[in-house]
Amino acid sequence: MPTPLTFYGGLAGALAPFAAFLGGVAWLALNGAPDEKGFWPILLGALMLGLLLAKDRERYAEAMLDGMSERVVMVMLCAWLFAGVMGAVLSAGGLVTGLAWASRTVGLGGGAYVAATFLTTAIVSTATGTSFGTILLCGPILYPAGGAAGAMPAALMGAVLAGSTFGDSMSPVSDTTIASSGTQRVDIGGTVRSRLKYAVPAGLAALVASALLGGGGPVTEVIAATTSDVAPASPNGLVLLLSPALVIAMLLRRTHLITALLTGVATAVGIALALQLVTPYDLLHIAPGTFGATGVLVDGMQRAIGVSVFTLLLVALVGTLQATDVLDRLVQASQRRAHSARAAEGWMVGVVSAAVLLTTHSVVAILAVGEFTRQTGERFGIDGYRRANLLDLTVCTWPFLLPYFLPTILTASASRSGEAFGMPPLAAGTVGLYNSYAWALVAVVLFTVFTGYGSTRRTRI
Repeated sequence: MPTPLTFYGGLAGALAPFAAFLGGVAWLALNGAPDEKGFWPILLGALMLGLLLAKDRERYAEAMLDGMSERVVMVMLCAWLFAGVMGAVLSAGGLVTGLAWASRTVGLGGGAYVAATFLTTAIVSTATGTSFGTILLCGPILYPAGGAAGAMPAALMGAVLAGSTFGDSMSPVSDTTIASSGTQRVDIGGTVRSRLKYAVPAGLAALVASALLGGGGPVTEVIAATTSDVAPASPNGLVLLLSPALVIAMLLRRTHLITALLTGVATAVGIALALQLVTPYDLLHIAPGTFGATGVLVDGMQRAIGVSVFTLLLVALVGTLQATDVLDRLVQASQRRAHSARAAEGWMVGVVSAAVLLTTHSVVAILAVGEFTRQTGERFGIDGYRRANLLDLTVCTWPFLLPYFLPTILTASASRSGEAFGMPPLAAGTVGLYNSYAWALVAVVLFTVFTGYGSTRRTRI
């Protein structure tokens, strides 16, 4: 095992770059910065601060590269690019105006539309097990169409994020479910069944909140006002729903996310061209006088640039922190302080919260504290399912609420797809604030720990 990376100033020096990043993010969030590009210089400054404080600068640089070169990072970057292209093709082909027509036809507007959005994304994320995939698929489609339905923008995008969070916490094929069950040595099926008593109440609360916060108003009038300067509401583009439906079907069959998204792009382009919803010129052409290519395909890729650069810089910073012994010291300190079953559960929640806040990665946090949670839980007779649920539900809160995590950044990025349809771009802090399911989970976790809700009889062994 390599020697941990050390910093001048000890623990304070190791945490200083991350603290600088968090301070910069908080400043941007409080000032309503909607674009993740504003985080780039903050992250760059944090990385330079870390380089100044690192005792071994070559090792620090290698830790940055180790973070950026992880396979999951490459998967995410490809997913951002391909989903951006598919969303741009679907929008150009008239799917958004088709959904506007459908909303007017069935009278689904305001809070009802936002509630339906939460249900839709919850079903997709639970079925596929991917919150990122759900945000990428559903956000650029449902958000622009929400303007025509009279939905409150922040509540609508918050509902997309909330539904995506639900699946991450409940799906038997979610990476967090697999990691939490595996580290606690319990079966996935039993874990999911035992999780219903926590997730379902939180989901119902989120559904009600979506309906209440979603807005209201005469749907027909809102549609007329929203689409008059864009395109007439028409059902023609609804056929493009076949593309995201195919992607979801492939994900359900455990097809690789990248394969599914590329297939979705090809299907969307093929349908749009075959039905003359777009022309080849719309997709790609040379802009006169610029000596550069432009079009729907290029625009779709450009949507992914902001979140991609942010992702690379963030995982570089996280990589330098993971190269230290900060998490090990955190776990060791917690082991010394757990003196009762209730205190042990509090430390489990606290340590995994700290781990996910520092690593920004739910699965990494679970794996980092999994052995501590299992051993401490067994010591105080805490059921394995309960331990797995405490880990999983906790890591499905902060990454979906705070503005420096990828789910909130990605959701905010997806909101820019609504600009052409009169819907404003949103900041990561705003969409996190309106994630009613994640807030409900925070309440459920605290209630569970402080009252012992859902526990079996515990005996000290």
